[in-house]
Amino acid sequence: MGISDKIEAFITELMRDEKEMAEFGRNDLANIFGCVPSQINYVIATRFSADKGYLVESRRGGGGYIKIRKINLGDASDVIAGIGNGCDYHTAKRLISYLFEIGKIEEQTANVLLGAISDRALVLASNKDEIRADILKNAILNI
Repeated sequence: MGISDKIEAFITELMRDEKEMAEFGRNDLANIFGCVPSQINYVIATRFSADKGYLVESRRGGGGYIKIRKINLGDASDVIAGIGNGCDYHTAKRLISYLFEIGKIEEQTANVLLGAISDRALVLASNKDEIRADILKNAILNI
């Protein structure tokens, strides 16, 4: 088991113990695993993202922390908060796929959303990620 797998398992266990929420210091966790804080960032970005059903809140600095909680997909505000102010195509695609896989949207809806948020559809926009995020948020509010 690699370090990333161990960190993921540790965070998952924290969440299980704390009713689907975990709060910890990035540096504290890095010290526990004997790794650099950027390794913690990597695990969070790749395994606890909104498209995988998690909402991550963080604050850097001396009193910094990371909070991770499982998104309640029945609560549109959770999903919207997870999207944030910008969303690249691959992240948006994973979120749409996840919504389809768990039965929140049908295949036809997923395909329409994928077309609407594609780079080809947003070819003239200089702020594609922001527009993509807005499209997703509005779609989720109407699902």
